[in-house]
Amino acid sequence: MYKSDLRTLYLEKRRSLCLEEWKTKSEQLCQHLKASRLLQSAKTVLSYCSFRQEPDLHELLTIPKVWGLPRCMEKNLIWHVWQPGTLRSGRFGIQEPDPNSPLIDPAQVDLILVPCVMCDRRGYRLGYGGGFYDRMLSKPEWQRKMTIGILFDFAVVDEFAIDPWDQPLSAICTESGWR
Repeated sequence: MYKSDLRTLYLEKRRSLCLEEWKTKSEQLCQHLKASRLLQSAKTVLSYCSFRQEPDLHELLTIPKVWGLPRCMEKNLIWHVWQPGTLRSGRFGIQEPDPNSPLIDPAQVDLILVPCVMCDRRGYRLGYGGGFYDRMLSKPEWQRKMTIGILFDFAVVDEFAIDPWDQPLSAICTESGWR
């Protein structure tokens, strides 16, 4: 299958989750993240605002850390320190930080929680097709960062075709645990 066909298929599967199931799976996933040494030891964590029924990680924002959330600007992700009450609707309808929020220095980042439409067991992800994360993770300042793909079990597959620009993730976390 082409990536566009896979994207459509897995977005439909995710949208088919009822609200209760989505909440339960999101909470289970958050419990696995909370229990991980990766999250516990990290001081600065980059996350995301759930969109199109992506796993909801908002409960993690209560853990005392410096939390960064992205803002889409042209073809790049700009990371800002998350501050309660400062989110607004961005370019794609995704909640994002106010542009005046403090920026996050990549050197300070310990961990990146990456949303995925689907992912394979090798750690290659399929997103919405804009290439935002692949472009970012290919830059020298981001290449050695710990990245965790965040998705539900049904969206983890053995393998799919990748392109030369695709960047693998360090690990995958779902509602049933780590991969």
